Amino acid sequence: MADDDYVIHHPEFRRCIRLSANLERLADGCRWAEGPTWFAAMRCVVWSDIPNERLLRWDETNGQVGVFRQPSGYANGGTVDRQGRMISCEQGGRRVIRTEHDGRISVLAEHCRGRRFNSPNDVVVQSNGAIWFTDPSYGIDSSYEGVRAPAEQDGCHVYRIDPADGAVERVAEGFVQPNGLAFSPDESRLYVVDSGVGSGLLRVFDVGGDGGLSAARTFATCADAVYDGLRVDEDGRVWVSAGPAVHCHRADGELIGEIRLPERVSNLVFGGPKRNRLFITATTSLYSVLLAVCGARTV
Repeated sequence: MADDDYVIHHPEFRRCIRLSANLERLADGCRWAEGPTWFAAMRCVVWSDIPNERLLRWDETNGQVGVFRQPSGYANGGTVDRQGRMISCEQGGRRVIRTEHDGRISVLAEHCRGRRFNSPNDVVVQSNGAIWFTDPSYGIDSSYEGVRAPAEQDGCHVYRIDPADGAVERVAEGFVQPNGLAFSPDESRLYVVDSGVGSGLLRVFDVGGDGGLSAARTFATCADAVYDGLRVDEDGRVWVSAGPAVHCHRADGELIGEIRLPERVSNLVFGGPKRNRLFITATTSLYSVLLAVCGARTV
């Protein structure tokens, strides 16, 4: 069964949505919209228009859209840490940065093993303060979403920044293009998209108490779309961008439903006062839809 905005594969998905809650376009005019980040304190979403090298801001209180930062270093994925500071992946600067409360920029990671990163893409913060990020090559492959340059790393990997001393550690290998990533609500699992295999591939790892990853396995696949960004709700369901849709999977991997959009989806984030408003970036636009479930607390 399908509604204009929804495709229902399993009855459980009906409990996650309201068919009367329509998809809303909040802003447009981007070249490639990415990396939505929800700021609860400011009741706003900040997202990236990567090729135009700018960060935009949508205000929930009045619906106004404005430029948050330009130039942005071709920023892509972002998140908020436990102190309410924005953590961003700069594809152009090939680094992970933090925006302090007074607007200053702190560089958190630029190198690993003495070599520059490719182009950090997406980032999450663990409850203990550790910062995890992916490093595909998209930002150095051309000058459209970054600055064309030779790779210095021996591949595209997943990294972790230690919360105690800031040391950078490579924690997962074997990807073509690691992309979106997210923790399960109890942080016992880490989900990582590989967007470089020509179809949708979402892997999952067990997370050890020492920050190590083990038991790598496939969580979900999609034959007709490439996955990109993802988020997890408080019940452990995984919401992942898949071409012109957001797919919703149960914690056991079963696809239970889809939200359909008129553009190619890049990323998403839960926001709003109850964390039940899903904000979605897709090609030129920022969208939102009100859900019946809430996003997992991320910090």
